[in-house]
Amino acid sequence: MVARYTAVLLSCAALLAAPQRIISTAPSITEMLYALGMGPRIVADTVYCNYPPEARTKPKIGSYIAPNIEKIASLKPDLVIIQKNPIQLGPRLSALHLNVLEVSHDSIDEVYASIEKIGEAAGAPDRARALVRSLRQELNHIQRRTASYPRTRMMFIVGRAPNRIEDLIAVGRASYLNGVIEAAGGDNIFKDAVAPYPKVGMEDVLRRNPEVIVDMGDMSEPERVSPEQKRAIVALWSQYPSVAAVKNHRVFAAASSIFTVPGPRMVEAARAFASMLHPEAGL
Repeated sequence: MVARYTAVLLSCAALLAAPQRIISTAPSITEMLYALGMGPRIVADTVYCNYPPEARTKPKIGSYIAPNIEKIASLKPDLVIIQKNPIQLGPRLSALHLNVLEVSHDSIDEVYASIEKIGEAAGAPDRARALVRSLRQELNHIQRRTASYPRTRMMFIVGRAPNRIEDLIAVGRASYLNGVIEAAGGDNIFKDAVAPYPKVGMEDVLRRNPEVIVDMGDMSEPERVSPEQKRAIVALWSQYPSVAAVKNHRVFAAASSIFTVPGPRMVEAARAFASMLHPEAGL
């Protein structure tokens, strides 16, 4: 009885010591916090944090690349979680004597590590390890289901000129999405590009001849894209009938943030890719 009472006291003490006022500076971090059950502790997030829907109701501190430092400090957080970025946000916040945790999401393994780091810092290490274990199992399941099929050459366009097949930006090797594509049974045709999101020319696309094209190019708010807009995006590629993906009607308009936010929903992205690449796998 004494041992049990002591354990309860220690558990309560650990909970009280855990950060209670957390600021997220990226949608991926916000999704991780909610997946860990930390939503009520988030006192602010960014203007682009819209999943889950509750995230939209939080006070906003700007965006990932343009955060409002004064607003962050005024909210008196006991933990600010940032994604590795080029604006030196970490040192700027630390100079204000704020508790800062920096994470990185450039690969699937880094996503896992970020979840565990956030869980440790937020006082939920067991929950974080359980979430990572579940995500690994689900991705491994998708990978096993698609392993018996030939790899499908795929191109994922994440940016381009509005309403034109120009100024293309694709997924490269250094993006976590390259790992998601591989898990889904795809062969990223730009996996040899060093940059995470390289600019690519149409001549190169024609030469590499993707069997599947996934295009979310000019969708600033993907969840609001209508079926008509999706059809228009697919129709844009009809000017290149020699491309295998166009010829075989395997061009898809991707309209969901599951493809752009590294975090717990990357399993949904892998499953969506698998359904495009290997519909016969029944995922």
